[in-house]
Amino acid sequence: MTSVETFRGDLQREATEWRRYLHENPELDYRVDNTAKFVTEKLASFGINHIETGIAETGIVALIQGEGGDGPTIGLRADMDALPIIEASNKPWSSKIPGNMHACGHDGHTAMLLGAAKYLASTRKFKGSVALIFQPAEEVELPSGGLRMVQEGIMDRFDISQVFGMHNQPGMEIGKFGICDGPIMGSQDDFDIVVKGKGGHAAGPHRTIDPVVIAAQIIIGLQTLVSRKTDPRESLVISVTKLNASRAYNIIPDQVEIAGTVRTLASGLQDFAEREILASAQGIARGFGGDVEFKYRRSVPVTFNHPEGTNLAITAARNLVGPASVDDKISVSMGAEDFAYMLEARPGAFIYLGNGPTASVHHPAYDFNDKALPYGIGYWVNLVETVLGV
Repeated sequence: MTSVETFRGDLQREATEWRRYLHENPELDYRVDNTAKFVTEKLASFGINHIETGIAETGIVALIQGEGGDGPTIGLRADMDALPIIEASNKPWSSKIPGNMHACGHDGHTAMLLGAAKYLASTRKFKGSVALIFQPAEEVELPSGGLRMVQEGIMDRFDISQVFGMHNQPGMEIGKFGICDGPIMGSQDDFDIVVKGKGGHAAGPHRTIDPVVIAAQIIIGLQTLVSRKTDPRESLVISVTKLNASRAYNIIPDQVEIAGTVRTLASGLQDFAEREILASAQGIARGFGGDVEFKYRRSVPVTFNHPEGTNLAITAARNLVGPASVDDKISVSMGAEDFAYMLEARPGAFIYLGNGPTASVHHPAYDFNDKALPYGIGYWVNLVETVLGV
């Protein structure tokens, strides 16, 4: 297997340049046209001839064929989009686009897959093919880029038999990896509740059906769904994240809008949350003389690592950094990741890569740690050599 030292030096310096360029020029959702153009030009410069663009608007799939004969095709995925955050990292390569920021490390993910592409295109010491998947719109709600690329048939179109993903992890030491079999990230559902009341002057609340008070009771009531109605050994998170009422001091509005998110590891708990959130909100509102409108959307499924793919990922990471640097029983995160759709379509695995003591993802001070680049590049290369080695 290939040592991490192979990916230091010139390749790391080049990948650092790519990463910082992408960081300076972040683009959102499906509108990653310049990023996709940059990626496509780099892939072509590596001598990769089979490059298909425009998948899910701005997504890319490129194929590298090995020189070891016939074999399967495995997919390696990187996300390309940024977030609508004002950057506060104060780095020389900070965002040049006000209000846009690579606050989740997708610039690093893209640079690492480009680095692996350059190396693999020059060596081709494997059988079968590698499908390089560069995905837009990971950070958006339905339909996300991962879902759309699957819906547009990339797995069948490129005959992908297994698919793998990777994400940086702030707080995990550089050179370390984390993974587990089965669920590794939770599902994401979103809900909206419109509390209907009867508005009026704030000086005469007795002549109203106050939706603000009803909304407050609903928010408190939702907390008991987890603490009193679910098994404490099971994982369920219900968080209210939005509240919109009157904009004036002296008006009780006709309605109040509540919104939030649900995270879990089991589809049965998704069913429970959808049913019980409505029942709780409706019961409370009607008890005060009001009512609710309710919408519930299943946004992202559980990110589920398949046994064989997990073992291959662990082997590749251990071959790169040694057994002691790979935690194969990492704690499950209740965050969500739309790579889950690709793992529903094909077996494979999702792994974390240490980003060092940086700010957390989605924080204005976050920055991808360039010291992680050779480890990410090396993991991809070792994974290809593990799965497709001759």
